[in-house]
Amino acid sequence: GKPFHPSGNFQEKSPFWCLDGLSEENVRGVMARSVCAKSAFELWGHGHTHSELRTSLLNYPSENMSPFMHKDSTYRINVYTFNKTLEFVDRIKRIDALEYLSFEGAVSLKSPQHIFCLLEDYGTDPNDIPEHPNYIYFGRWIADGQRELIRSHSVKNRHFIGNTSMDAGLSFIMANHAKVNENDVVFDPFVGTGSLLVACSHFRAYVCGTDIDYNTIHGRGRSSRTNQKWRGPDENIRANLRQYGTEEMYLDVMVSDASKPVWREAALFDAIITDPPYGIRESTRRTGSHKDVTRPPDGIYLESHVPVSQAYHLSDIFTDLLNFSAHHLVMGGRLVYWLPVYRPEYREETVPLHPCLRLVSNCEQTLSSHTSRRLITMEKIKKPEEIDSLAPLADPRFSPYQGHNAFREKYFSGLNKRKSKRTQESGRGGLKETD
Repeated sequence: GKPFHPSGNFQEKSPFWCLDGLSEENVRGVMARSVCAKSAFELWGHGHTHSELRTSLLNYPSENMSPFMHKDSTYRINVYTFNKTLEFVDRIKRIDALEYLSFEGAVSLKSPQHIFCLLEDYGTDPNDIPEHPNYIYFGRWIADGQRELIRSHSVKNRHFIGNTSMDAGLSFIMANHAKVNENDVVFDPFVGTGSLLVACSHFRAYVCGTDIDYNTIHGRGRSSRTNQKWRGPDENIRANLRQYGTEEMYLDVMVSDASKPVWREAALFDAIITDPPYGIRESTRRTGSHKDVTRPPDGIYLESHVPVSQAYHLSDIFTDLLNFSAHHLVMGGRLVYWLPVYRPEYREETVPLHPCLRLVSNCEQTLSSHTSRRLITMEKIKKPEEIDSLAPLADPRFSPYQGHNAFREKYFSGLNKRKSKRTQESGRGGLKETD
């Protein structure tokens, strides 16, 4: 929530971002959460060449340098390159070339008080690496990001996983988009194996969720791991949180149909974070039947009753999700979810809107040449009772997801076309071999 200003030569696609207006405290706060940023530095000098870098460094105010360069301090200089690997000898040469900086302290490679970094940018094309860097930066290291969480929370090492368990890095990105904080209550209506709950519990939020799949919620049935036929007795979402030391943040999960109102009418959640099924690797189902079925009085079912399920169209999933969020998020609470799209036909107007929710961000993750999914972040700005009951359909800002099952149909259509093309090419190749 801190304002900042991009520098004059700011480039969004560059691996290095220069930002103004942030205090060191602000930067440390951001880096304590970010899994996208690798490191943050206080920029002392920069230039296209080492000569320009020298001029820039010599013009940097000496009073800003002196607290970190006095004789009682210890320091280390690191050399980092992007898109190119330097030999050790070349790194030493670059450090020696900085002798014009008046470091009076002692070098300490193991535990320095201050770390300085020389950063060289060789562009982003691995097939066209220039001999000399496109740009050079030098500055004082402030903090590292939380990229270690991607490794420590990797799904590969997780106790309980499923076919569509969310990648650890994406889970933490979603938690950050939702601004998950300590003591928040976070809900996932399509919880699956609880990957999003794991990420949110790391930030000390209380987590809960629902899913229509009984076997997944109870950790039963076939295992998603290779060389393992059935799930073990302790494979469940609670065990995942226990694995990462956050079991006390686990509220509960339950078998429930996301299309049915089971919660009391109140603002219950600080954030709703979810990855709805797309009907590709996991089916989209809800309870109900197209046939006329006699229901027990007052919705009372036998203990052994297993409800009939039917198709749950994507358009209905997202309409229900937005309506649920409008009713059950606290004011200012955020909804973060993935929206699958067919890229050739995607338009911003296809993103579902709701008069109670403000669209904060819309980011794309490319899946293939013709499919992708958008990470949608929305924030609750109005209470449902503030809007007339007919307004959601009449309000020009409200647009239900128009895809229906188009995404699924186009996905398999594209898959069949590629498969047919490969078969034809294979057939032509076979004829040539025969000839």
